[in-house]
Amino acid sequence: MTADLRARTLQAIAASRIPGFHFAGHFFGVKFGRLAAEAAQVSLEAGPQAADADGSVNAGVVAMLADIALASSVRAAIGSDATRLATVSMHLQFTGAPLVGELEAEGAFQGFAERAAARQGLARFTIAAGGRVACFGTGAFMPLAPPPGRTMHPVTRDFPLPPPLAEGALDANEREVLARAERAIAGVGANHAFVSRFLGYEPRREGDGAIARMGNGVHVGNRVGHAQGGLLVGLGAATAGAALPAGWRLAAASAWFVSPGEGAELVARSTPWHQGRDTAVVRTEIAGEGGRRTLEMVSAHARAPGEA
Repeated sequence: MTADLRARTLQAIAASRIPGFHFAGHFFGVKFGRLAAEAAQVSLEAGPQAADADGSVNAGVVAMLADIALASSVRAAIGSDATRLATVSMHLQFTGAPLVGELEAEGAFQGFAERAAARQGLARFTIAAGGRVACFGTGAFMPLAPPPGRTMHPVTRDFPLPPPLAEGALDANEREVLARAERAIAGVGANHAFVSRFLGYEPRREGDGAIARMGNGVHVGNRVGHAQGGLLVGLGAATAGAALPAGWRLAAASAWFVSPGEGAELVARSTPWHQGRDTAVVRTEIAGEGGRRTLEMVSAHARAPGEA
């Protein structure tokens, strides 16, 4: 497994040099399926690169897949695969069905928000695993011009992945991605999965809640270099979970994106708002460069069966 994850990292770095898709999409194995006028299908296969210690796909990778499915359906409706879309909001509901094996996501465009000064595309998604719906929800996206100096390219779809790069061919940012992967591989154990360490989802309790500090970079970046929206939701979900005692699982999350995920580090802070016998609610804020608020999230959690 160690060799496979290392080779996968080098291959995803090579693929991300081709304009049109980001490192995380290549690394986690996102595959594009049918693209219709107002719908899009994407999928990924669970594996050691994406699975938590219990074998289920990490919530951040699930949210990333949902984000891609939603945005792809909006781009299909707009008629341009090169359009930059900023995630305005995402809402995810987990059914409790196991997120194992191949995850198949479908995004469906629902029209543009009316009576709004800025154009916002609305979409819904479902993610199925083993023929069962495991997650569903909605999202809103705003077309934006690319940041200064950035050129948007059409999303790359279904091309043969290039061979892994040689270490000597890596630039400084790419070497940091590889070093991050090697540190995550070294930390894998019975209760510690690769994916959370690689992405930087390592929260700790602090006061009445929890905090996590995620290094920002190529490993979590989107096509314009900001932190990818779904992976930010995953950081919030991991931190929210750490703010509760053991025995609670993520049931739903609603996230609002306030500003781009910029800066060398993104800091998530979670505070429980409610903890009852069977349900809990946690508020999470993620801040980026200069302490600027990046994301606000409220998550619902359910007590696992058999837990007191």
